[in-house]
Amino acid sequence: MARPFWVWRRLCLSLLFVFIHSTPTANGDKINYNLVHSWADKLGLELFSLGDFITRRKEVQESFKEAKVVTRQGGVIVESMAKEIEMMMDLKVSAVRRIMDTAENTALSHQNDMADKMFSYYNAKSMAEPGEPTPPAPTTPPDMDDQIGEPLIYVPPKVLVLEPRPEFHNTPVNFSVSSVHVPVNVFDRASDVIKAIQWSENLDQIFRDNYKNDPSLSWQFFGSSTGFMRQFPASKWKKDVPVDLYDCRLRSWYMEAATSPKDIIILMDGSGSMLGQRLDIAKHVVNTILDTLGTNDFVNIFTFDKEVSPVVGCFEDTLIQANLGNIRELKEGIESFKPKSIANYTAALTRAFEILEETKINSRGAQCNQAIMIIGDGAPENNQEVFQLHNWRDPPYRPVRVFTYLIGKEVANWDDIRWMACENQGYYVHLSDTAEVREMVLNYIPVMARPLVLGRHDHPVIWTQVYADLEDTKLSDYLWDIKQCEEQKADVLEYWKVHDRMLEPAEMHRREYRRMKETWNQPVDSNVYQFMTTVSMPIYDRRENATRIANILGVAGTDVPISEIKKLLSPFMLGVNGYAFIVTNNGYVLFHPDFRPIFQGYILKPAYNSVDMIEVELLDDDRAARDFNPVLMTIRDSIINQSTGSKWMLVKNHFDEMKRVARVKRQYYWTAIKNTPFTLVITYPERYGVSRVEPRTEQDIHRTYITGKNIRSFFDGKRWKIHPDWLFCKQTNKTFRTPETELLYFVDRMSEPGWHWPSSRSALPPEHAAAIYCDRQLMQSLVFDARVTKWFSNSTSFNARDKEEKRHEFKQRFGITVAFLATHSGLTRWHEFHSNMAEQPSAGESFSQNNKRAIDEIWYKRAVDQYFVHKESFVYSVPFDAGESGSEIIVTASNAIFHNESSKSAPAAVVGFQFQHSAFYKLFHNITGNACAVDDKDCYILDNNGFVIISSRVHETGRFFGEVNGAIMMRLVEERVYKRVIVYDYQAVCFESKTEINASNTLLSPLFHLLRVGKWLLHTALWYIVQLMRLAPGISAHYNDVYMDANGTEQEPEDHGQTKNAAWLRHLTLRRTRLKSCDMQRELYTLYNEKDNVVYNMTAHACERPFVVLPIPNSNLILLVIDQLCPRDVALVLTVNPAPINYPLAPNETFSCYKHAREFNRVRPQSCISRHANESAIKLCGKGCTLYANLTLLLLSHALSRLL
Repeated sequence: MARPFWVWRRLCLSLLFVFIHSTPTANGDKINYNLVHSWADKLGLELFSLGDFITRRKEVQESFKEAKVVTRQGGVIVESMAKEIEMMMDLKVSAVRRIMDTAENTALSHQNDMADKMFSYYNAKSMAEPGEPTPPAPTTPPDMDDQIGEPLIYVPPKVLVLEPRPEFHNTPVNFSVSSVHVPVNVFDRASDVIKAIQWSENLDQIFRDNYKNDPSLSWQFFGSSTGFMRQFPASKWKKDVPVDLYDCRLRSWYMEAATSPKDIIILMDGSGSMLGQRLDIAKHVVNTILDTLGTNDFVNIFTFDKEVSPVVGCFEDTLIQANLGNIRELKEGIESFKPKSIANYTAALTRAFEILEETKINSRGAQCNQAIMIIGDGAPENNQEVFQLHNWRDPPYRPVRVFTYLIGKEVANWDDIRWMACENQGYYVHLSDTAEVREMVLNYIPVMARPLVLGRHDHPVIWTQVYADLEDTKLSDYLWDIKQCEEQKADVLEYWKVHDRMLEPAEMHRREYRRMKETWNQPVDSNVYQFMTTVSMPIYDRRENATRIANILGVAGTDVPISEIKKLLSPFMLGVNGYAFIVTNNGYVLFHPDFRPIFQGYILKPAYNSVDMIEVELLDDDRAARDFNPVLMTIRDSIINQSTGSKWMLVKNHFDEMKRVARVKRQYYWTAIKNTPFTLVITYPERYGVSRVEPRTEQDIHRTYITGKNIRSFFDGKRWKIHPDWLFCKQTNKTFRTPETELLYFVDRMSEPGWHWPSSRSALPPEHAAAIYCDRQLMQSLVFDARVTKWFSNSTSFNARDKEEKRHEFKQRFGITVAFLATHSGLTRWHEFHSNMAEQPSAGESFSQNNKRAIDEIWYKRAVDQYFVHKESFVYSVPFDAGESGSEIIVTASNAIFHNESSKSAPAAVVGFQFQHSAFYKLFHNITGNACAVDDKDCYILDNNGFVIISSRVHETGRFFGEVNGAIMMRLVEERVYKRVIVYDYQAVCFESKTEINASNTLLSPLFHLLRVGKWLLHTALWYIVQLMRLAPGISAHYNDVYMDANGTEQEPEDHGQTKNAAWLRHLTLRRTRLKSCDMQRELYTLYNEKDNVVYNMTAHACERPFVVLPIPNSNLILLVIDQLCPRDVALVLTVNPAPINYPLAPNETFSCYKHAREFNRVRPQSCISRHANESAIKLCGKGCTLYANLTLLLLSHALSRLL
């Protein structure tokens, strides 16, 4: 009887439409309000009936009736999570401490060993795997090394078997030995280097023991003060970068462990003699010093001639935090510096001492070590009176160290500048070539470390800010340059295809918009980089004569991947739209759901790791950008001071590529992670986060086994997944192909006699190491959810004949591909709908691969939020800009299932289905008839954020409606259909044009002339290169396909003329930009959720109100019908795309200056060791360089500088 019922229903609806169409409209309006209302009701009824039947939502709700609803105790949860993280971090500290102890004892016991320059070790760059070709040994005697005066040494590379391991992100490794990385600027056969490599090989045993005690350990390493790094397990060094920039001594984990926090003022000689190569070297010195600083350090740079000036004007008379953004600003400032006149050393030193004294008095800066670094080509006097006044008040201590860098091959006044360093517990260096800059600059580290070494027994434990493993921020600029070159290449190939059409304004705008969209791609999760924090400790030289040298041997450390910390947070306990994050002592986030460190999918942002917590927790208070709410600032101060507290706040949460926004009242809880500089914060929505679903005691796994039920049967079949990032259970010495395989292994283990739940989800200290980690509450909930939803994936659940017929009808009418269910415990089930009786698992497989994160999926989060708009409504969505793809569009619908008990309710699951957009459009067309197909009306279905779900022009599907019809969207905002919500993006990246700035004098630098000639040749010959590209291999075939006619004859080129060629050259030539941190804002939109909104009762009124808008029942959609004959402002476009925020900057002021003027509070690290009584006995204070010049190159450079 099902089919006759549907026949009669459609007949009645058709008669109703005829009746409504025959009803005259009021005031001659072309849009019949009653007709549109009937469309909306019909659509709502059809869609809800479909979703209700396909998802079996009532049966799912009934399945959870055995569960109970409990109150979520935020304070207890945050304390528990912090304790788990603390235990894990204590374990890592214990491992590093053992490496440190072993290294100090080993170095002491091998102090009399002779350096073996033929010693063979596993070099991470050159070692080979079995079967790999190795470079042949030289058949002739090795050449002499000009720098050391000895024959070059050839040692064959060692061979090692490597095996990919998932816990090391599938990097091939070997757990029996460690490998050594040597920077390009370090000679590995130098006596001190090879000797340290020799004795440090004995660390392999402690590396192996550490890993045995704690298999969750990541990379362990020893960074030597000589420059090399020994890493365990052994692995090959990455070779996918153009040059190996890595030097462990420049990494934050090394620098912060080797020296206590420091305030540094860099003074750069601005006299007229600092020209040409001297200026190049000086700037290289400054940049290298800046590279050694971290977020706990403070710095500023001043140039001095007759006057003393900061390189960044707004940083005058202050020290700034050495985060990536500020360091970048200082580097750009020094790049534009040009020497002028005579240098006034007295004024410069006085200014530096005054700033440092004021910083200490006002409790700003690092409040620990202080240093002045002087870079120049000689001082006219030693300025003893300045030092006596400011630095010699408390002998033998020198509160401010002085480091001097003498620049130039031929310098006369070296004694005074050396005296400044030696008399102020610093170090003197003479530099004559850029190649030696890094190694010589790094000499200041052991000097700053002397108080630590002399103390011997105090080994500070250092935790770093988040960073990308092995990557250097300089690589971001390189990758961006490569990206721009690729874009130019694409332009060349496109020009060959479309010729002058490429220069049309519309085509140029399309290409520019596409590229801007790529820059807005800021994924939260990255497969390119591994983000981590590192714990490290300094390693001291314990030799008896070490007090005369105070030598630091290096730093020991181990990485802690951020992904491993997240696994201990138990997001299951926080529920949907709940999350946790960690804040450092500087207020920066270690991780956060809105932490977006990369853009374009693979390029690190310039200041990616200095994102403050108040820049990601956006209060819903309508304040201007960077006008942060005092309440939020107070909470931040409590967090960085590692207090314990709680607070609720109204916030704006953006999601789905920052194109949607939700306004939520959230509850926050925070507490310190003891023995670290970190504070853990958790938060969840107050509306539905205060309660959670939990199985009753009688549903315990153990009791279920006792009743004779087979728990593994709850996970039969293949139509289920678990959240891939959650820690359910894990055995550290076993790896599994999939999370599902791992889960089934533990389900079987639980059925064995003697099973006991581990007392902690994280590993205990090494002496009590456990092989199994489990989250008992999560596993209990998962098994319960699996049991009560087992029926969902079973196709036999549609066993009744009438239901099967109805199901088939829905399949035919709506093109349904899959129905799914996701629970709060991370379980996802699905059921495929096949077009015929043959199995076609592709739909289900595609869904499960892209939608296996349960409560973290967008459709899950939106469905739970929508529950409080209308409990039974479905949320419908299509991919953004889906209509432009040209492929079949899939619509996703989801509905939240809440479990109620007494007065409490909590989200238990979300059900949903996916169906074909073409079927949805057909349904819409059948309901509206031809009324929306005529030229005088436009009909749209929009979602609750203003995106087009249905349009008569399919290419508009997925677009933001404000870009389609900005005038009507503006009216919808004015009439309170949509609310505009401004969201600030404080992690944005902007692009500014590169200026042609050279660091050296153009008359004296031969490199300048060579680069100028090269640039001239590039611009002159570029067009001819393009013309000849068809001769290159691989291009010829492409050229023939595109530009040859059917007879194989080349098509005659058009006569473009000189003007068009010039225009093409202008567009072809690179317009290079550089990356800059900036702020942007997005104007996002959300429906007003007011019940009985009066705007939905308003009819159309000629062109004064040329539209009718109505909600579609039981959905997040609205129906909009527009009179197209009414004039509108086509130039008005509303967009959700980001736009730069133009702050009121003063002349020559930068964005960094604006941020610096509004800097936030911070808490200094607890450890500060800046002085020791015995340091005055150390007389080692530096030496000059030894010059090894290539006479041919020197003469050539001189000749070029004269001739060009």
